[in-house]
Amino acid sequence: MRSSHAGRCALFFVIVLAISAACFAQVGISITIGPPPLPVYEQPLCPEEGYIWTPGYWAYDYDAADYYWVPGTWVLAPEPGYLWTPAYWGWSGDRFLFHEGYWGPHVGFYGGINYGYGYFGNGYEGGRWDHDRFFYNRSVNNVNVVNIHNVYNTTIVNRTVENRISYNGGNGGINARPSAEQEAAMRDRHLPPVAAQHQHMQAAQADREQRASVNHGRPAIAASPKPGVFAQRGVVQARETGAANNRAESQPRGASGNFPHPGNAVHPGELAAHERPAALNTGNQRLDQKYQQQQEKLVAKQNQEHQKLQQRQDQEHQQLARQNADEARKQQVEQRHQQQTQQLEQRHVQQQQHLEQRQQPANHGQPRQH
Repeated sequence: MRSSHAGRCALFFVIVLAISAACFAQVGISITIGPPPLPVYEQPLCPEEGYIWTPGYWAYDYDAADYYWVPGTWVLAPEPGYLWTPAYWGWSGDRFLFHEGYWGPHVGFYGGINYGYGYFGNGYEGGRWDHDRFFYNRSVNNVNVVNIHNVYNTTIVNRTVENRISYNGGNGGINARPSAEQEAAMRDRHLPPVAAQHQHMQAAQADREQRASVNHGRPAIAASPKPGVFAQRGVVQARETGAANNRAESQPRGASGNFPHPGNAVHPGELAAHERPAALNTGNQRLDQKYQQQQEKLVAKQNQEHQKLQQRQDQEHQQLARQNADEARKQQVEQRHQQQTQQLEQRHVQQQQHLEQRQQPANHGQPRQH
């Protein structure tokens, strides 16, 4: 029995490797039960210069019929100039499809998933290459500047709702589609996950404590300083977790893919008001003033949209009270409210990013100050 199991595992990884080598970010495996929410964890200290952060994700073990957590880890880039596009799960009609992560000169689409530490759903804000050296953004990375000197500080405006959603599309999934730039990035020259990443995944699969059915979405090893390091100093445990698995079957769920819980914003009134970022100082006063005016206009518009949505949802609550609606109906409305709120905030994040991208040429390549 053990040898048969090992044989199936070996065959599985041969298939995954073959798919990875042939397709990289293309669909690898598919199932009908979605992954649990993303756990919350601290990023380990960057071990050495040249390592790039790769966020943790839920993989699936067919033999065990269970998800298992592949810890986030620092990985040595295969080539200078290459960045990591994380793997993600996406809904496609009647099942969840797994999209393999890959290395490339640009970060492509990864489902709009907020993995944190620079991967906030769109691109990568954790660092950049300057010729053959990688510079780390200390505002989102845990870097020891005594050992690593190629660093900079750019504060990132990350207003993505902390919903821990781990998949794209479907009932309760992240509502995001590839941009033109991300589609172009998919056509770049790609490299599959390096050998250390595959070994890292295999080590996670072999560890029973990493299974969702055992750790209930809170893995004991959520992140590690290097691939395959599961028992040494620097290993990080999850601080928080979501709820049970997100199933594909039709059932009432919140926008996170699970029943609403206090950690998720249900109404706009639970979100912090948008605030104007600090004034820029690029040396061009006219452009700085113009950008500041655009920021003020956008913030005012977004806060007004918060208020309008809150008012509309309040009216629906009042209507439910007049109708003496039952709990099932109230829960259905709350779930719709949560999805509306999170979609609104995701749209606001995209608006802020687009404004920053339009302003970026005025900085002449210098880090933006927020």
